[in-house]
Amino acid sequence: MKHVIFGGDGFVGRHLAPKLIADGQEVVVADIVKSDFPHYRQARFVHCDVTDPTTIPAVGMEADDMVYNLSAKMLSPIQVRAKRHDFFYPVNYHGTVNIIEAMDKRGAKNLVHFTTDMIYGHTVTYPMTEDHPVAPLGEYGQSKLDTEVLAAEWRKRGMNIALFRPRLIIGPGRLGILEKLFKLIDYNLPVPMIGAGRNPYQFISVFDCAEAARLAWKAGVPNEAYNLGSLNPPPVRKLLGDLIRHAGSKSFLLPTPGWAVKRTLDLLDLFNMPLMDPEQYLIADEMCVLDVSKGERELGWVPQYRDGDMLIAAYDEYSAKKAGQPAEAREVPAE
Repeated sequence: MKHVIFGGDGFVGRHLAPKLIADGQEVVVADIVKSDFPHYRQARFVHCDVTDPTTIPAVGMEADDMVYNLSAKMLSPIQVRAKRHDFFYPVNYHGTVNIIEAMDKRGAKNLVHFTTDMIYGHTVTYPMTEDHPVAPLGEYGQSKLDTEVLAAEWRKRGMNIALFRPRLIIGPGRLGILEKLFKLIDYNLPVPMIGAGRNPYQFISVFDCAEAARLAWKAGVPNEAYNLGSLNPPPVRKLLGDLIRHAGSKSFLLPTPGWAVKRTLDLLDLFNMPLMDPEQYLIADEMCVLDVSKGERELGWVPQYRDGDMLIAAYDEYSAKKAGQPAEAREVPAE
């Protein structure tokens, strides 16, 4: 048995691979790029583009292999609306089709697949359990929801597919939309909030995501979906206020009428000048908090990282990179 990680050179994969190696497992990373990670001394790398099904056989999957699909196109960089479908679907949906069909040909039955909390859309019930209604607000969430429908079909054919729905994943090596926030703070500029900032904002650590994937394998790959998010997320105004104080910035928080900001962003999006993706700003002032208790009950997974600590660690990495200093993979567990 070996562990095959598609998209394994990416954000979550670079933390999952060493975990599996530490467990004494054989690991194969399949990706379009290969970075200079020390675990490649023990893991095998195979060049693979999930959008091209002819490249997947080189991975050499076998019937008893454990497969992880971490390949994805994310909401960053922001795409204009006309390009969103063609940006997200080749990797997120068709790439998943190619992986599952390749698994089927080799008799491989076990898959851990990451989707997103963006499949839920607007908050209907709080906190959001895995049974929350699904109504994506854009092509990214829809592309991921379509893979969940695909997973349901393949489960009927005998596959075991565990699904994970993470909130915004944060950790060393990824900034995305946070870079805009950090620049405002660095320049001592006002930090606008969509709404009054009284609603909580929930992240999930990349380290916790990697551990969830490992525990799904340990649990026998349940045919279930699991939310991934932090515990007890603080209000936006506290989260950002603490960051500003940590940075020693003169920035201040600027509450705004959420409805007016959203309509303005809608207009900019309509004219192909998006500042944020609609899937981000349309829920920015809502109570979007995932209930993660199912993962604890069924997998023994408990998130170990707090939102404030994760955001400050990301800012410190951004500052170090700007100063030309090597970034450190800071692990700040919750108390």
